[in-house]
Amino acid sequence: MAVDTDTTDVQHTGTVIRMVRVAFAALAVAALSTILVDGVGQPGFSVVNYFSYFTVLSNVLAIVVLLVGGLADPQSRPWQLFRGAVTLYMVITGIIYAVLLANIDVGVADAWTNNVVHRIMPVVILLDWILAPSRRRITEAQSLIWLVFPLVYGIYSLVRGPIVDWYPYPFLDPRGQGYVALFIGLVVLTVAFVLMALAVNAVGRLGSRWRYGNQSAAGD
Repeated sequence: MAVDTDTTDVQHTGTVIRMVRVAFAALAVAALSTILVDGVGQPGFSVVNYFSYFTVLSNVLAIVVLLVGGLADPQSRPWQLFRGAVTLYMVITGIIYAVLLANIDVGVADAWTNNVVHRIMPVVILLDWILAPSRRRITEAQSLIWLVFPLVYGIYSLVRGPIVDWYPYPFLDPRGQGYVALFIGLVVLTVAFVLMALAVNAVGRLGSRWRYGNQSAAGD
């Protein structure tokens, strides 16, 4: 008997996973709020600078994904594309922190908040993408569209940096390394981000095959 894709597409994620999503969203809200409240009490703290960290922005998006996924659990293609994009951004956050920033001051003093936003939440979002994957097939070309946000973020940081004399991350700061080294570093990061986008899409497909079998990769 043929599978009715319209019927399978509207099936929702289990209650336990949805409850876990809301719980981790609350944890991320607590961590980001703590960092913000602690920072406001420090001299020279800038709220604009705070929201200019890729980590903060990606975690805010992760909170949106987890809350909406926990409370409404939409299954449409646009939402699943958004989920995949945010998964990529959190993977970028976790990997870049581990590789480039673990021993650098990134404006997070408390160990628990640092672990939440840089280590725990990237793993949570990636596991959610794998264990409750999209039924909608996402092509490689569509996954590369996810890179628009990091691109815009990079341009924003490089344009704003010399205006306010502040850069969120050392690898985006040309003052100590020069523009040639900055350019080379950004090329390397771009290649890495492309590979990460393709990998996030690939593990999502594997998760879909594992969970849904022949009912996965449904069309519109």
